[in-house]
This record gives sequence, structure tokens and C-alpha cells, in this order.
Amino acid sequence: MDAPTRTADSESLSHYLRAVHAYPILSPEEELALSRAWRDRQDQGAANKLVTSHLRLVAKIAMGYRGYGLPVSELISEGNIGMMRALRGFDPDRGFRLATYAIWWIRAAIQEYILHSWSLVKIGTTAAQKKLFFNLRRLKGQIQAIDDGDLRPDQVTRIADMLNVPEQDVISMNGRLSATDRSLNAPMHDDDPAQWQDWLADETDSQETALAEHEELTTRKAALSDVFKILNTRERHILIERRLKDDAVKLDVLAQQYNVSRERIRQIEVRALGKLQKAMKARMAARSVPLGYSAPAMMPM
Repeated sequence: MDAPTRTADSESLSHYLRAVHAYPILSPEEELALSRAWRDRQDQGAANKLVTSHLRLVAKIAMGYRGYGLPVSELISEGNIGMMRALRGFDPDRGFRLATYAIWWIRAAIQEYILHSWSLVKIGTTAAQKKLFFNLRRLKGQIQAIDDGDLRPDQVTRIADMLNVPEQDVISMNGRLSATDRSLNAPMHDDDPAQWQDWLADETDSQETALAEHEELTTRKAALSDVFKILNTRERHILIERRLKDDAVKLDVLAQQYNVSRERIRQIEVRALGKLQKAMKARMAARSVPLGYSAPAMMPM
């Protein structure tokens, strides 16, 4: 960002701060009446007065997050969204002021925006990780660990105890906060046109390999469908029920269905599987398809 742009942004922020201070601060009685008008009648005029009277509070909170390198104007915008969300859930009859309730929503909105915008890589997902993200810099200052390098083991232990998080989380978060996102299109060296992305390994199969595997799988499926026809109706049904279903049907169920013993069902199953494997191997050999064939993944007997 060049100097004229920074100056323009500063002037815009100064103008905004002067504008929000022009809105009057509401007395407790005025705030109560307006809050009830909004809650009971959805009075948009009342809602507007409640929000605008708290814009200076949003700006003050947002200014406290300037150290994360994001534009203050964007932090204020997110805080204003949090303010409006707070107004939707505020109950004036609980006995406390709107600012007391809204401050948590404002901070939550700003912090969520920082977490999503500070890095292309997701920083924190759990409440403990978010707490670590927003407190690590402050705690490093308290224990005089202000360097951007790695923390000493005793410092890691102390911070982990203070925030009640695993030590590995402290080490990981400190490393991520000390680093910055880099473009994969950036040159590796000033005198080398090669980019960082040139060194990323593509571990996926080549198009030729993928096509060959797809064609072989298609051929095997068609062959299996054809040779399945050599089985009689009972053999096909038993083999499907016992080997080709996620939950294999028990021998007892099939024995009762066909009015035979469990052993007889098992014999039919084994015989049908043998016929199928023999026919499949012959079919593949006839088509000159590599034989590294093994029967489809079958359920255990």
C-alpha cells in the first residue's frame, strides 16, 4: 500500500470516527423505551437509534484489534454487524444495559473475521484454539518472550498452563503467527524464474494410468456379469446374499428359506464361488487380460 492510499484511509477513518461521535448517548430511560419498541413492535426507527448510539463503542473495540494487520475500517464493519445481531437478541427487561450485552457479540464478530482473514490457512476451530490465537501475543509480552522465533520449553509450558491447552498447540500456533502466507507463484530466488509451485509433487495417477485402470475395471465388471449367468438361480441368490451384500445373510436364514441344513447352504455357497472364480479366470485369459485377478472382496463365511 503506498503513502497516498494510507493517507486516504486514515482520513476516511478519522471522518468516520468524528461522524459516530455526533450520535448522542442514550440515557437508561431512553434506551429502555427504544429497546421495548424494537422488541415488541419491531420499530425500525428505534432500532436505528439504538445501533447508531453504540457505533462509538464498536469503533473503540475494533481499534483494540489493530495489531493483526487488517484494515480498521473492515474490523469496524464486522463489529457493526455484531452490534446488529446483539440487538436482535437483547431483552431490555433483564435489567442490564445494551452495551453490556452487545460487547460480547461485537468482539465475537471481529474475532471471527480476523480468524478467517488473517491467513489463507484456517487458524483455529475450537474455542481453546481461538482463545490461544487471541491471547498468545499478549502472554508472550507478559513473560518477555517477544521474539518472533521459537519459544523456550519453559515458556511453552507456562503459556499452556495459563490457557489450559496442550503444549503442542502453543508451539504450532506460535509458528503460524510468526510466519506469513506466501504465494505459490512467487519466484524461489531473485535470479531464478522457477516458482514454488514447480516443486509441488503431483501424486495423482497420470491420465494414461487412470484410463487404463478404468478400462480394466470396466472389462472385469462386464466379465463378472457374464460369468454370473453360469450359476443356477439358487446358487446366484445364495452367493449374492452371502458374499455380495454389506451385511451377509446368516446361514440359518437361508437354510430356513430353502428348507435345508446350514451345512448344505455352505456347500452350495462354496461350490458357486468356485465355479465363478474358474469361469472368471478363463474369461480373462481368453481376452488376454493380465491375470493378477483375485476374487472380489467377499464377506467372511
